This record gives sequence, C-alpha cells and structure tokens, in this order.
Amino acid sequence: MTIAVIPAYNEVTRIGAVVRDAQKFVDTVIVVDDGSGDGTAEAALKAGAHVVRHAENCGPGAATMTGIEAARRMGAEIVVTLDADEQHDPKDIPAMTGSLTAGNADVVFANRFGGGNTIPFVRRIFNAIGNMVTLFATGMWVSDSQCGYKAFGPKAMRELQLKMSGFEFCTEIVREAAHHRWRIVQVPVKVIYSEYTLAKGQSFANGMRTAFKILLRSFLR
Repeated sequence: MTIAVIPAYNEVTRIGAVVRDAQKFVDTVIVVDDGSGDGTAEAALKAGAHVVRHAENCGPGAATMTGIEAARRMGAEIVVTLDADEQHDPKDIPAMTGSLTAGNADVVFANRFGGGNTIPFVRRIFNAIGNMVTLFATGMWVSDSQCGYKAFGPKAMRELQLKMSGFEFCTEIVREAAHHRWRIVQVPVKVIYSEYTLAKGQSFANGMRTAFKILLRSFLR
C-alpha cells in the first residue's frame, strides 16, 4: 500500500485540490491538520482524505511524523510526503516511488534544482546554505535537502523516528538515512512557485534559527 502524507496548516483554499490530485497516484491520502484555525480539516475530509488533527500547531516535523505513524498503523509499505500549498506536483509521485517499488532504494529525495525549474535566487541561496549545514551535521550530501517532497520504502518506514518538530526535520531525515545506511535516490521534480508559496516559505531569520538548531543537535548527539 502506498500512502501520501500531507502536513497542512491553514491551507483551506488549497488542500482539497492537492488531495484530489494525489489520490490519482496512491492508495490513500492522510492529511495532518497541524492546529489550523481555518477549515483545512473539513476541506481535506470533503476531498476524501483521512484526517489526523493536532490540537495546536506543532510544526512541520511533528506533523510529518504524526502522518507517518498513522500510515504505519494503516499498513503502508511506501509513504510519500508532499506540501499542502500546491508547490509540489502530485504527478511526480510515480517518479518518486518508482525506485522504491523496484527495490532499488530505501528513501527518495526530490530535487527541485534538477528539473529545469525557474527558482528565485534567494531560494537557491537558502537551499545552498541548508545543504551545507546538512552536510556538516550528517556527513551526507543531498542536492535538495530542505525539500518536503520525499518518499520512504519499507526499511525506512520501519526505522524512521523524527524528534525535531520544526523545519529542521528535513536535515534529521538525512541524518537518519546516513545512520541507518539507507540506499538513497534523488529525483528531479517540478516545483510551482507563486506569491503565495513564496510568502509561506522560511524567512532568513527563521532559516538561521533552523540552522542553529540543526548544528546544536549534531553537537549534542
């Protein structure tokens, strides 16, 4: 069984379309409503998703782990995670899961920078910084380490345990891959940037706080 996990926070206007598009490529969609103050959960339910709710906003890392745990209970063999704001194209799900179903990988990382996308310069800078911090903290190079579009096979599904609740969870996944010696594949994907998705991204200050948390955690291991 392949399940899509979509962490969502205040995405009432977009979550329905993301769920409906993802359903074309997976068996089940789980939306984790991360303490939204709008009708995100109701819109996801109306679109046909299985919804798990956080009573308060816990962060994307916590929401992702909640979704993965729910997928485990439902018997998922493969889980693909994607954003709720329409930045990620569900049409890329088959490419993300192909190496897993073929048994050639344990985790697949999307690469927004390898698919001919037009990406704002500031995003490229943020990504380069995130990749370097991730390399320093984990010893593993991933071309787009901070992208939330990922897919996990059976081995990774059994072993993955996220403890970081914020955006730093992306680096934590790379560290899990290095620690458990997962076979990784990186797949070019389409990214859809708009004023809305750019506004929801991390600010420079938040990015620096995330980097500090990652480095602090690496020293405290």
